[in-house]
Amino acid sequence: MLHCRFCNTPLEHTFVNLGSSPPCESFLKEEQLHQGETFYPLHVRVCAKCLLVQIPECLPATEIFDDYAYFSSFSDSWLEHASDYCTAMTERFDLDRDSFAVELASNDGYLLRNFVKAGIPCLGIEPSGNVAEAAKKVGVESLVKFFGIKTASEVRKQRGPADLITANNVLAHVPDINDFVAGAAHLLAPTGVITYEFPHLSRLIDECQYDTIYHEHFSYLSLLTVQTIATSHGLRIFDVQELPSHGGSLRVFLCHKAASHERESRVDELLTTEKKEGLHHIDGYSGFQPRVEASKRSTLKFLIEARDRGEKVVAYGAPGKGNTLLNYCGIRGDLIEFAVDRNPYKHGRYTPGTHIPIRPVEALEEAKPDWVMILPWNLQREITTQLSPMMTQGTRFVVPIPTMTEVKPTS
Repeated sequence: MLHCRFCNTPLEHTFVNLGSSPPCESFLKEEQLHQGETFYPLHVRVCAKCLLVQIPECLPATEIFDDYAYFSSFSDSWLEHASDYCTAMTERFDLDRDSFAVELASNDGYLLRNFVKAGIPCLGIEPSGNVAEAAKKVGVESLVKFFGIKTASEVRKQRGPADLITANNVLAHVPDINDFVAGAAHLLAPTGVITYEFPHLSRLIDECQYDTIYHEHFSYLSLLTVQTIATSHGLRIFDVQELPSHGGSLRVFLCHKAASHERESRVDELLTTEKKEGLHHIDGYSGFQPRVEASKRSTLKFLIEARDRGEKVVAYGAPGKGNTLLNYCGIRGDLIEFAVDRNPYKHGRYTPGTHIPIRPVEALEEAKPDWVMILPWNLQREITTQLSPMMTQGTRFVVPIPTMTEVKPTS
């Protein structure tokens, strides 16, 4: 019997079952194509007690993040998001040269480099050595470790408590969510602030974003459940912001229970909205599976009909979410000829499970496809702006979520 990673309650309720896939960032070299791949279940459960939506830890986090293929700096819009965040936090919480900012899962320094430029002391804690090296090259001090109570104690002893702890798109990525949140609470200064950003479960359900489910996303979070987790570790939520990033995310602000940060009214307003959506009761999590299956049929119908007409389809991007979609739908080279990506790490490699070749973006110019399917659909505006000349020359663009939809040129 599986048990909830937060409250240890037996997990008896299915949220959605996407079959099995290999790890979504395990891109293959050509010589690996003839070797076996290990597929792990993508069977998502929901805890009837705390309502945490989750998948079990099928493979160790060390295997997922040891040689990581995701580099944040290859998205222009994400760099802008990070810069805006640093400016806002500096102004709101009066950060200066006497402050100490820490980012958990700091990746390639995409965010902390803004604090470095502003002269605000900072430290990145990043488990993937290959991306941490990229951060060091842009001047971001980086500690290559997984974060939890042990690492928090080491950092606090050496550097003191943190005035700001940033954790963008990492709370969902930790298998031991209690150790992670407890570590942040331990490292946090008495008047300090933690911000967590994560895709909002409400948007995942509403817009059928099933492709955001993959093995490194251990948890799928609502504000209701995050509040329950925070309270159990001596923290309280005092503000929340709804963001457009990653298809709809929340930025949650937390502090110690005794801290003086005033609770903003939008926290309770959003909690009320989630209750109206049924996220406060186990029955509110039923009915997602049939919608996911309908989305799969829509994607396959489009691709099969395009091929029957003799049209060429390629994919833009090879993100983790794209690999969930490709494997769940059974899409391979007979339906999508190749994918392109801006990340040089992926060039010459193949998508896990489906073995679609990945090329530089420039390959689109030579191929002149009839259709480009945008797998990182949350970046569709950025991508279509970059590729607008192709649109004027007749190439058409589609996104597969929530169902296959053509993207029209922006005026």
